[in-house]
Amino acid sequence: MSTLTLDRWLADQGLATEQPLPPVPVTGVALDTRELRAGDVFLALRGGSDHGLRHAQAAIDKGAVAIVAETPLPEPMTTTFSVPVAAVASLRGRVGALAAAVYGTTSAELRIAGVTGTNGKTSTVQFIAQAAQALGHRPATMGTLGAGPLGRLRPQARTTPDVCSTHRFLAECRDLGCDWLAMEVSSHALDQGRVDGVHFEVAVYTQLSRDHLDYHGSMQAYFEAKAKLFQWPGLRAAVINLDCPWGLKLLPQLAADVAVHTYSAAGAESASITAEDLSLDHQGMHFRLRLGGQQYPVRVGLMGRFNVDNVLAASGALLAAGVEPALIAAALAQLQPVPGRMNRLGGDEQPLVVVDYAHTPDAIAKALSALREHQPRRLGIVFGCGGERDRGKRPQMAAAAEAGADRVYVTDDNPRGEDGDRILDDIRAGFARPQAVLEQRNRRLAIESAIADAGAGDIVLIAGKGHETYQEIGGQVLAFDDRAVAAELLRRRAA
Repeated sequence: MSTLTLDRWLADQGLATEQPLPPVPVTGVALDTRELRAGDVFLALRGGSDHGLRHAQAAIDKGAVAIVAETPLPEPMTTTFSVPVAAVASLRGRVGALAAAVYGTTSAELRIAGVTGTNGKTSTVQFIAQAAQALGHRPATMGTLGAGPLGRLRPQARTTPDVCSTHRFLAECRDLGCDWLAMEVSSHALDQGRVDGVHFEVAVYTQLSRDHLDYHGSMQAYFEAKAKLFQWPGLRAAVINLDCPWGLKLLPQLAADVAVHTYSAAGAESASITAEDLSLDHQGMHFRLRLGGQQYPVRVGLMGRFNVDNVLAASGALLAAGVEPALIAAALAQLQPVPGRMNRLGGDEQPLVVVDYAHTPDAIAKALSALREHQPRRLGIVFGCGGERDRGKRPQMAAAAEAGADRVYVTDDNPRGEDGDRILDDIRAGFARPQAVLEQRNRRLAIESAIADAGAGDIVLIAGKGHETYQEIGGQVLAFDDRAVAAELLRRRAA
């Protein structure tokens, strides 16, 4: 295979430059100097208040072999650089194609399923990958839990990284021998072009509820950002939740050549994938799966009725990828709980403690409703709200917690740089009976109080952070793991 050079690389994408360029070999590309590796080309984009060219020297110091800068360039710009600089117009819209060309991700060597929605993305992605592995494939995942082959995830700062990092990751998966990739696709990623140039074969829609309105401004704008995944060039199949009104709005937007698979945990007659005769117990759930016109008995060791939605969504993705229904049903029996999603600790003579990532009003309501079906003597919840995020959802989360739990404990989540007392004020406004709520900003002490107040037969939900092993407070990232704290407190209680 011939070496890709700077001049040919840009010309192939129709990007004209004023001056001829030398044939510098291009082996990698980066938008962020922190992600840049020696030998990469640095792409300097125009921003709202800055220009990437101002970071060009830092990129060169890290080993960048060339700079491609979006015009107009910042003024005054008198610096000369020791590597070639190409000034091109309309660079931002071509970054995905440029990255795909560098990393050879322009073909569908990986079968990629993109999962979007407010809640359920992480579990659905993990269930797709777990089932694919059970069927003999070599899956990878990208999302909230990290990125990499299943079971070997490395942490990442965002659910979906920038577009250059995304394509580098796709190439790494391919080179490691992975053949499937299930990835979470956030609304921010779709809006900001972080998955441009990715060859999605299947798009999965879980559901839409209030979140990120500080960014999108309205539910309609939030929906439109999510809907971009279902208008993707080359998309072969869509899997859509009919139990969500926003899912119904997606159906008429699908191209005629996109195969549609719909699912419903609520028994929608028009759905092609359903769960019937659901039964919950302390070992998990069992139901009859209707898939591909057939019915299969399924038992999975997962807690919470809402996990039925995630299992159905994963089943739809596998069906859309051409897996036989009977094989899908058999693979579901091997699913394991996702880290930080309805993870169980204690039980028997101890209260049952469940750690979950629920951090929206809808997710809290669903988690509490799901746990109520396991018939606890009393149901408690420990939760807080993230700082520097949508303030409007804070009182709604409070109302959901109060409506669904017998005991409510409010604490810090990740206050970040925001005043924790102000966050608490916003939360308190959503309670009908704030005097009945225990407020303790120290998260460890709040969890300790909730467990101490509970007995055998009770359930305590620790919501909001799930798999996270840190807490962001006042510019510091402190070690904190809800699961580890709860396990320690339960051990001390049993001693």
